[in-house]
Amino acid sequence: MKALILAAGYATRLYPLTKDQPKPLLKVADKPIAEYMLDLLARVRDIDEVYVVTNSKFAPHFMDWARSLESSETYPFPVTIVDDGTDTNETRLGAIADIQFVLDQHPIVDDLLVVAGDNIFTFDFNDLTDFFKQKQTDTILVRREKNREKLCRSGVVELDPSQKLVGFEEKPQNPRSEYVCPAVYLYRAESLSLIRDYLTQGENPDAPGNFVAWLYRHKPVHAFIMNHTYFDVGTLESYHRVCEHFGFSCS
Repeated sequence: MKALILAAGYATRLYPLTKDQPKPLLKVADKPIAEYMLDLLARVRDIDEVYVVTNSKFAPHFMDWARSLESSETYPFPVTIVDDGTDTNETRLGAIADIQFVLDQHPIVDDLLVVAGDNIFTFDFNDLTDFFKQKQTDTILVRREKNREKLCRSGVVELDPSQKLVGFEEKPQNPRSEYVCPAVYLYRAESLSLIRDYLTQGENPDAPGNFVAWLYRHKPVHAFIMNHTYFDVGTLESYHRVCEHFGFSCS
């Protein structure tokens, strides 16, 4: 299994912190946000390589970071940085197009775990990958959200009793479920070619949940239900909140 960390955004909502620094490399406590994800991936028995897709503006930052990881031998897999060639927020490819860019540059024949580079999770990813192997289908992560305002700002998932997707709607006015979808996706190797099909049909290249909304109509997709805390660093407020949770001042 391979893993791909999405880190090609420009994080304009976090300016000025991210004007010259990529969001996944902002520090929380003693390490960059992205290393919390690498720590989880390092515990997953099946992962043997990690890709990080970024943009031309921040590629040098990530390459320096990757070299420091290699020299310290912290992780049991190589971390490969992929530059998608964009250099402004206006010319960004979008998350789904970035996945395809990596597949074009590094043909992957294994199952692929795709995660956002700005989230911190607190559960064992082996539970997720075990569920994925049990179901033998593409798998997404979901969690229950009671707050209606947050539901209306999220991708909302409907599930049947077997946890199979039967509905998916981005930012619904009237949510039909309390399950939302953080940016963690497990794709079977044979499903990766469908990303190109999705893009060729002119579908939205941004927001990775859009591909899931298309995919479940073409083949079975199941959802692993997470009951643990997680942090999505999207704004200055959320960054300060996660720093405070870890007992660290980021002011």
